[in-house]
Amino acid sequence: MSSPFAGRGALVTGAASGIGRALAEALAAAGATVVLADVDEAGAQAAARGIVASGGNARAVVCDVTDATRFANLIEELADAASLDLLFNNAGIAITGEMRDLELTHWRRVVEVNLMGVVHGASAAFRLMAARGHGHIVNVASLAGLVPFPGNASYCATKHAVVGLSRSLRTEGAALGVKVSVVCPGYVASNINTASEMVKIDRERLLAHLPFRLVPAAAAAERILAGVARNEAVIRFPFYARFFDWLYRFSPALVEPLLRKTMDDVRRARTPS
Repeated sequence: MSSPFAGRGALVTGAASGIGRALAEALAAAGATVVLADVDEAGAQAAARGIVASGGNARAVVCDVTDATRFANLIEELADAASLDLLFNNAGIAITGEMRDLELTHWRRVVEVNLMGVVHGASAAFRLMAARGHGHIVNVASLAGLVPFPGNASYCATKHAVVGLSRSLRTEGAALGVKVSVVCPGYVASNINTASEMVKIDRERLLAHLPFRLVPAAAAAERILAGVARNEAVIRFPFYARFFDWLYRFSPALVEPLLRKTMDDVRRARTPS
């Protein structure tokens, strides 16, 4: 049975590492032609070379998703070459810290990448895909886009926005041939945990108290692509992500103990300066 991604063109942002790189590798292995976009040129080039060495079709480009013009030009270039069937808006950052310790500059950086970066890509791609009558936009959010995430309010706010954007755009695109999915995973092994900025937080102390095991990036990519192939509206995984999403919608009060524990863990990791 042939892969639903064979012969299709895909653009993946934030593809130098983590979920983005794993998605690019899985897409190429399934027969797609993949463009890996990232601000980390060396990382994206290395990932693309690895895919090509394994027999896949891939190339890397430098793209900062906060640059709306550059992002739109890249999307238009791929669409003109009939090589944009799938857009994975995956690039994202987190700045962990309590609200009392965050500056407005922190908020603006997270909003510019996590929300406006998705808006830039989705806006350009949706218009072109609607004109052609087909295409699939996949926005990578988080379980933090479905339930609160104390100690990471800026990340949580942007991921909630991405979920709302995606669900709205899915209905807009239905009659135009444009599919839209949003990905809401739990904890995944990626740079978001190991390299993201911490404001007055001891990283090692905080990571030692993660409530769940990290999902390997390759396993996350496999689950995401399975959901995309089925055109799932919201791709949730692993089990606890689906459970807490359901529980929070059923009764927010039942999730409060976990939220308080999360906040306690953040405060235990807080440093005075």
